[in-house]
Amino acid sequence: MKKLRLFLVNVGFRVRMYPLATPPLGQMYLAAYIRKHFDVDVQVENQRETNISTEKLARQIIDFRPDIVGLGALTPFAHHQRELAEKIRAGLKDAIIVLGGPHISSFGAQALEKAAAADCAVSGEGERSFELICRCYLEGDGKDFSEVPGLHWRKDGVVVSNPGIAPVIEELDSLPMPAYDLIDLPRYWKVNSMAPIPRRRYATLFSTRGCPYGCTWCHRVFGKQCRFHSAERIADEVEFLSNKYGIDDFEFVDDIFNLDRKRILELAAVFGRRKMRPRFVFPNGLRGDILDEETIDALVDGCGMYFCSFALETGSPRLQQLMGKRLRIPRFLDNIAYAVRKGVFTNGFMMLGFPTETAEELQMTIDVANHSQLHTGSFFTVTPFPNTELYKIACQIAPEKLEAINYEDMTYISIRVNISSVSDRELFYYQRKANIQFYLNPRRFYRMWRDFPQRSLLFLYAPMALQRMTKGLLFKSDE
Repeated sequence: MKKLRLFLVNVGFRVRMYPLATPPLGQMYLAAYIRKHFDVDVQVENQRETNISTEKLARQIIDFRPDIVGLGALTPFAHHQRELAEKIRAGLKDAIIVLGGPHISSFGAQALEKAAAADCAVSGEGERSFELICRCYLEGDGKDFSEVPGLHWRKDGVVVSNPGIAPVIEELDSLPMPAYDLIDLPRYWKVNSMAPIPRRRYATLFSTRGCPYGCTWCHRVFGKQCRFHSAERIADEVEFLSNKYGIDDFEFVDDIFNLDRKRILELAAVFGRRKMRPRFVFPNGLRGDILDEETIDALVDGCGMYFCSFALETGSPRLQQLMGKRLRIPRFLDNIAYAVRKGVFTNGFMMLGFPTETAEELQMTIDVANHSQLHTGSFFTVTPFPNTELYKIACQIAPEKLEAINYEDMTYISIRVNISSVSDRELFYYQRKANIQFYLNPRRFYRMWRDFPQRSLLFLYAPMALQRMTKGLLFKSDE
């Protein structure tokens, strides 16, 4: 069997109002998995970190002469994904171009139909599907992918979707560690990470896949069955990265890190036995109402948690039920307060503009956030993406509003969409009001300044704060 050449890309750019770039764990896991199963030369490029132009990136890929190219992207960068595929196809007539990432999980076959230069598209988890694509290329006629479950692909020029769903990795500990050797980790210490704590020496970890909860806006890329890396595996990866790069700061990007309470207690115990003292950051991925004081103690005292985001979404009990999250708000607020007392800097996520949401319910969310002990918070616009339950609800109650949504080149902060029961003007008013009341509270502002892990860099977030406080008034661009 010949040696395979593979090029994997995380497509997209950092922009002024969304300047984040983290190590591309999806591509790194995929590269490590494919290396385990094939004799392969593989290269990984994170366009989000380098901000290299599409033209230069396409030339870099063409010069590598890959057999298979994998292009992953979020929906706001889907047009860059298509453009890059076209430029690659112009220089590599016979390469297999595979699309993936959350955009494909959301738009499915429709995304492949719009990307004429691509051969196939993977929805959901990528490792097993990509392995089957590689085997089809090496062992079959090269472009017959009819045996890959759930794959969207071109058959005789027509996009077809195979029956079944993309196969997943049941035992996460069977995965090799992500291919850290294929990226330059220290480069990420110079740009903003997912957590708003810039310019620090850190690595990103991903320890679970899947979530059993029913939030209607979720893409469910990894399915509803939650699978876990063991506490020992997490500790092994932390220890490896600590020894290799001399770091102790780790950022987790799980969907729901704390679903298994016992795993957290075990992880703290493992760190204790190994005499390790890491520092943990959770920019997302902790469900606030299933925490308790013992778990928070283990996260803070045993795992070094010093920053954590808590997702309220809505302060309306009715919308909590309708939108499927069903958060127990009083317990959620108690856990925020306890985490703050333990010295954790807390950040909140709120969403405004749910289907059927009224002005009174918008105010409920603002009131809950304002009366919480959160240091910082983001009030996002509810955005229904295709292939979600939220999108189906929006189609039923406000189909005309969906036609006006431009998903490409958007940011989650500045996008203008309204599927609520109030007017656009009123929704923007409540969004401005939320940010102004939240951030101009003198006590909160003082606590934020006092407790922020990098106080001298708080000024970097001033433009974003100004844009949020003036939404619908000053800024006309999503850039």
